[in-house]
Amino acid sequence: MAAVVRLSCAVNNYHWGKRGLSSKAAQFAAACNPGAVIDAQQPYAELWMGTHPSGPSRVLGSDTELAELIAADPAAMLGPAVAAAYGGQLPFLFKVLSIEKALSIQAHPDKALAQQLHRDRPGVYKDGNHKPEMAVALTEFTAMSGFRPLPEIARYLDEYPELRALVPSAAAFQRAVGGGDAEAERAALKTLFAELMTADAAAVGAQLARLLERTGGSARAEDRLARQLSSEYPGDVGVFCVFVLNVLRLAPGEAFFMGPNDPHAYVSGDCVECMATSDNVVRAGLTPKLRDVPVLLDMLTYAHGAPDAKLLRPAAAGASLLYDPPIDEFSVLATRLAPGCADALPPSPGPRILIATEGAGSLTADGEAHALAPGAVFFVRPGTAVTLAAAPDQPQPLVTYTAQC
Repeated sequence: MAAVVRLSCAVNNYHWGKRGLSSKAAQFAAACNPGAVIDAQQPYAELWMGTHPSGPSRVLGSDTELAELIAADPAAMLGPAVAAAYGGQLPFLFKVLSIEKALSIQAHPDKALAQQLHRDRPGVYKDGNHKPEMAVALTEFTAMSGFRPLPEIARYLDEYPELRALVPSAAAFQRAVGGGDAEAERAALKTLFAELMTADAAAVGAQLARLLERTGGSARAEDRLARQLSSEYPGDVGVFCVFVLNVLRLAPGEAFFMGPNDPHAYVSGDCVECMATSDNVVRAGLTPKLRDVPVLLDMLTYAHGAPDAKLLRPAAAGASLLYDPPIDEFSVLATRLAPGCADALPPSPGPRILIATEGAGSLTADGEAHALAPGAVFFVRPGTAVTLAAAPDQPQPLVTYTAQC
């Protein structure tokens, strides 16, 4: 059995994706699916690398799914410990996302809620797994994640009368903030957010029109973002989440982690994303898809704080950076090699999936070299030492991202 297997990977055409080859997901899909034709008018949102049945990866040049290789010998393909811990399944799903329009205001259930939702509504919630996830920016990247510090929300209720008009508990929320009772603050935040997300649609539309008219010439970051979201989703209550959720603006290489029951929304940019193998999403705004507002309001933890607390700081690991979130299913290595340089990734006890995103070079394992260029995707068996080398005659460094358990 080969130590390294090159993969072809599925791409999704969700409405929020970047169009044609402006999308990194499309660029990489074209590279890992020889003969694929990219339509300049179509959105290309996500490249999936893994075994999820909604978008399974296959051995390049065949119809054999990666899941079939793993099922034939889970201990060899995943490592004995990983195979035992995750029932012989690959525990992570690796993606590239290219975002032109904001994704929904959403959260992912913890394991207990995921199992309940899947049992009760399998047509909506396709599996029973949780979906903690991490995003590492490939380009300038904007997202919303977690609730703002409560004093900020309280201040916005004064500065934005349109927001205040949608939440009857505004005064009570402001009285609770800073009162020293953490549970009372959490309860007040839950009430405020519930009022906002269940506000009458006509009232939301009217207040949003007033907001846009009043702030039309404003250069304030929040006002610019509200205008952007309103142009993408006219009249949507999710636009008001700009004043309730933290706004993160990431430079390439910066990352953040989203745990279970944590509200978030990607707004724009390209990223690599890794998550537990699941496709469970509970949505409540900025989407034409099903909104399950009661479930989302009930599931959130209502934790709040500064945006910096959402960032995940990488640690040095040789020539790589290790992004290691507080879960067991995955971590991600980012490797950047100057032209002509090489580095070894030591053997891992679990499976790996690697994608090249910039430059050119090679991946060598068990004495066999494989060409690397943007969009080349490989599955690497446990216990395999890998050497990455950047081509000496290229102007760009070689950049790879490796998901591992």
